[in-house]
Amino acid sequence: MSSELGIKSKKSDFSNWFSEVCSKADLVDLRYNVQGFVVHKPWAMRMIKHIYAIFEAELERRGHEPVLFPLVIPEENLEREKEHVAGFKPEVFWITKAGEEELPRKLALRPTSETAFYQMYSLWIRSYRDLPLKLYQSVAVYRYESHTRPFLRGREFLWIEAHDAFATHEEALRQIREDMEICEEVIWKRLGIPFRFLKRPEWDKFAGADATYAADTIMPDGKVNQISSTHDLGQRFAKAFNITYVDESGKENYVWQTCFGPGIWRIVAALIAIHGDDKGLVLPFEIAPIQVVIVPIFYSEEERKEVVDFCKEVEQMLKANAIRCKVDLRDETPGFKFNDWELRGVPLRIEIGPRELKERYVVLVRRDSGERIESKLDGLVAEIKKLGEEILENLKRRAVESFEQRIAKAEDREEVAKALSGGKVVYMPFCGREECARELQEVTGGGKVRGTELEPKKASGRCAWCGEKAKEWVYVAKAY
Repeated sequence: MSSELGIKSKKSDFSNWFSEVCSKADLVDLRYNVQGFVVHKPWAMRMIKHIYAIFEAELERRGHEPVLFPLVIPEENLEREKEHVAGFKPEVFWITKAGEEELPRKLALRPTSETAFYQMYSLWIRSYRDLPLKLYQSVAVYRYESHTRPFLRGREFLWIEAHDAFATHEEALRQIREDMEICEEVIWKRLGIPFRFLKRPEWDKFAGADATYAADTIMPDGKVNQISSTHDLGQRFAKAFNITYVDESGKENYVWQTCFGPGIWRIVAALIAIHGDDKGLVLPFEIAPIQVVIVPIFYSEEERKEVVDFCKEVEQMLKANAIRCKVDLRDETPGFKFNDWELRGVPLRIEIGPRELKERYVVLVRRDSGERIESKLDGLVAEIKKLGEEILENLKRRAVESFEQRIAKAEDREEVAKALSGGKVVYMPFCGREECARELQEVTGGGKVRGTELEPKKASGRCAWCGEKAKEWVYVAKAY
């Protein structure tokens, strides 16, 4: 089917399959004349808006409030936390002129917003009564990436960032667990994307953090895609920006902070790659821009009017029950329409022809499995909602099977190299040394120590790579 649609096979040529689906499913246009910046087309933006809405509802249900901070960050803000600026400054876009005038100070396009938020937190937080402070914004960020690809790495990409301040470290650690719960609820339960939350090694933490925890999913080529992260910032930024509060006893203290970043772009990449097939996208029912497409089938002009009228009747009934649907009235063959909507990943198709009109029923076709179901009108809404749930469960089952099959246990150097070259994520005993991790990455062409599970498994014996005494089991993978 992929060759008929003019797209590569996902299994044999994933990289080109991904690029062609992004283009042919009309998600992005790469022809904008600034490298690394893409035009997001309506189909992609409608998916993205649904994903944003789910995350935002979960954040607000847990006490976060929405804000919008300026896009520009003055250079002196970035300079306040030295490790942070060292991590991000090489990727910063700078504004140095306004019209023909040189600006008195450089302004950065936000690469991330810690230094914007925390300058204001130092003004807003005074007393224990001001805590906890939990704010988020849904925005684009800007980084001068050398290699770009839609939804995986760009110079402008979409995410959410939440910035929280607490009176105690214990509260901050509870927030990190809550961030992980939000990811479990949205990314796995609602979108069907499996992942592992890993604690990153010390040398691979977020710049300025005490500890970083990141969610990695596995793409069909065996590379991992980091789709979210949450960071224990300790009191580093509090001290850099002088964010203090007076407690109930009158003592002044620094706050404890966390930041959380669900990568909306990266999540879309995972949706495309993990659920898609050789026909194109396969979308979970909840975030599909159109959940049900209705295709009329007729063989004469007389049949056309009656069939189309029935299709519109069905459309109105579904819309009245909050189901996003559309009758496809384009002057194209039914086969063309079937292929086009399958390419776009619409979860359910309704086919209505003269026979269905006569007996007042419809034929439902599932995008994920191709299964055909006949349904009378009086049970159609309930049937569609049930099928929407079944489609998600099927996508989750397939995704987790693929995820687990792509993890290989290795206990010596040869096994590690073989697994990585074969498109696997490696689970191996590790010595814990940065030098060993860097050599592994260099020799294997990108195999990077991703970190330990949240409750790390202690290792006995020898490090699978260098042979020294092992301390822990870690995951190693090539990454986007």
